[in-house]
Amino acid sequence: MKKQMFWARFLSLVVVLSLLAACAPQAQPTAEVKEPYEIAVVVKITGIPWFNVMETGVNRAASELGVNAYQTGPAQADPAQQVKMIEDLVAKGVDAIAVVPNDAKALEPVLQKAKEKGIIVITHESPDQVGSDYDFELIDNVKFGEHAWDQLVEHMGDSGEYAVFVGGLTVPLHNFWADTGIAYAKEKYPNLTLITERIPCGEDQELARQKTLELLKAYPNLKGIVGFGSLGPIGAAQALKEKGMTDKVAVVGTVIPSQAAPYLKEGSMKEGILWNPGDAGFGMVWLAKYILDGNKVANGTDIPGIGPVTIEGTVIKADAMMDITPENAESLGF
Repeated sequence: MKKQMFWARFLSLVVVLSLLAACAPQAQPTAEVKEPYEIAVVVKITGIPWFNVMETGVNRAASELGVNAYQTGPAQADPAQQVKMIEDLVAKGVDAIAVVPNDAKALEPVLQKAKEKGIIVITHESPDQVGSDYDFELIDNVKFGEHAWDQLVEHMGDSGEYAVFVGGLTVPLHNFWADTGIAYAKEKYPNLTLITERIPCGEDQELARQKTLELLKAYPNLKGIVGFGSLGPIGAAQALKEKGMTDKVAVVGTVIPSQAAPYLKEGSMKEGILWNPGDAGFGMVWLAKYILDGNKVANGTDIPGIGPVTIEGTVIKADAMMDITPENAESLGF
């Protein structure tokens, strides 16, 4: 009898526990947490004002867009070092790479490797780049190059000797602007005389200073310098100030406004031309995420804070060219 009662109670307990288990909330499968996109921006050289400003835009994009975006680059403007850094990022398997090339040709093989792995590739200042999905520009590069020569003539006159500085002889856009401006000057300002081949020193202020001192010695009738690379015009202005020749030679070119302001005010530099590098950093990251999300870039696509873009082939262009003058340099905010 006791045995029968034990089994009866045992079976009753089993039934109760089964009913409780059936009524209990069922555990839901854990949703997979998606990692944010990893977007690496590889610049020509780290630690100079131009790319410091660009990095603020990259960091802003990371914060506002919820992506893992960051900026990196070599300590010197060395094409081989830049290629190696991109190779490492390809091996790591990042989602997108944005790059400001030191040497467009040298990057072609590694950018092709990136594309073969499904990595989105965006370049900046390299409109003819082989191996990128898109090149992003904040200006019309032909108008930009021509306008630099208009600035030069405004301050030195439409005749006389001048020189051209670039960041390096392999830097794509610097040399495109130089080619464009020199051709433009031959047609519009035929009395200008280019005294020497373009001089690579625009990424090094001290080198630009030394090259300017050499030019002043070799060409006593020098009247103007167009500098591409944000430190070229600054180094040239520094040399003119040292020699007391700020009224003799007109310097124009690409500069960070806050860095150029004292030289513009004292007259050792006459005028600058630029876009905001921070917008370039933000825009590259925004475009990378936009494409990774499955969107198509089209004419009129609006980049927040930058505006609508146009597309010519694989070149995405905004309209953000600005003149930098003694009057506005301190108020532009970068």
